[in-house]
Amino acid sequence: MFCALGTWQLYRLQWKTELISEITFGLDSIPIKYSNTIKKNYQRVISEGIFNFEDQIYLYSLNESGKPGYDVITPYKTLKNENVLVNRGWINKNLKGNSEINLKENKVKITGLLREIYKANIFKPKNDLKNNIWFTLDANDLKDLTGKQFSNYMIFLEKPKNKVPIPKKVSIDVPNNHLKYAITWYSIAVSILFYYLYFRKKNELF
Repeated sequence: MFCALGTWQLYRLQWKTELISEITFGLDSIPIKYSNTIKKNYQRVISEGIFNFEDQIYLYSLNESGKPGYDVITPYKTLKNENVLVNRGWINKNLKGNSEINLKENKVKITGLLREIYKANIFKPKNDLKNNIWFTLDANDLKDLTGKQFSNYMIFLEKPKNKVPIPKKVSIDVPNNHLKYAITWYSIAVSILFYYLYFRKKNELF
C-alpha cells in the first residue's frame, strides 16, 4: 500500500512538472490571435469582440488570502463570431450583480491566458442557476443560460481597464512537494519490510 502511494506521488510529480513547464511557456509566449481551434494551455492570446454582461456568471472562488467571493465569468463573442468565456477576475460577495464591475463599453480588445476548463469532481455542489451562483462551468448549464456552446478553454484576462474585478494571478510558484512525499511513503514501506524481516528472524531463533 505504501509503495502504491509512493508511485502515485511520482505520477503527480510528473504531472506537476509538466504543468510548471506549460505555465512557464505561457508566461513567456507572444500573444497570438484567439481562435476556438487553439488547444494550448496557458497560451497568451489577443482578441477583439463584444462582452455579454447580461449573461455574466458568478463562479464561487477564494482569493489569494482565502476569502470567499466570486470569479466574474463573462461570455465574449469575437469579431469572427466565436464564443468564449472570459474570466475577468475576482470580486467580493457584496459586489455580485453590481454594474460598476462592468465596462462602460462592451466592445473591447482583450489580452489573456488560455486555460482549460476541467470537469468538476463529485464533491462540488450543483450550480444555483436561479441565483446565478456557480460552482462549476458545466457545459449543459452554460447552454441553458446563454443558448450558446463554448470552447473548453477560457481566457483569463490580463491588463484589464477596470481595477475591479481583480485579475487572477498566474505564476510558476506552484507547490511541488511530490518527490518528498514519494520518498516518505517508500521509506515507510522499507522500514516495515525491515521490521518484518527482523521479527521473523527473531522468531526463528526461538
